[in-house]
Amino acid sequence: MALAARVHAIYDGIWSALEKHSPSAIVVEDLYASYAFPRTALLMAHARGVICLAAHQKDVPVLSLAPAEVKRAIAAHGAASKEQIQHSIQRLLSLAELPRPSHVADALALAFTGLGRLRLR
Repeated sequence: MALAARVHAIYDGIWSALEKHSPSAIVVEDLYASYAFPRTALLMAHARGVICLAAHQKDVPVLSLAPAEVKRAIAAHGAASKEQIQHSIQRLLSLAELPRPSHVADALALAFTGLGRLRLR
């Protein structure tokens, strides 16, 4: 699938979620560029851009958090491992099982931290 089609699919999915759930805010992770994988950061920037565009069009504020900030909030230090985040979020949310794959735990950690930051405003 061409990049434009993938970006459009992301936009449509986000738009549908905004229509269906009417969130009061969206939390996204700051971009991180690894020297080993610079293309990944560019692709993620496209996705993040259309998420921010859809949110702006629906007047939904976007909160952007750095990965280290999320790790500090969830596991008490900014260099926490994927496994530490999984165990911490399992404990914080009283989950019966470890959230898998680790990307699920990352998303839950981002949402949990974002909710805390938004409540402080």
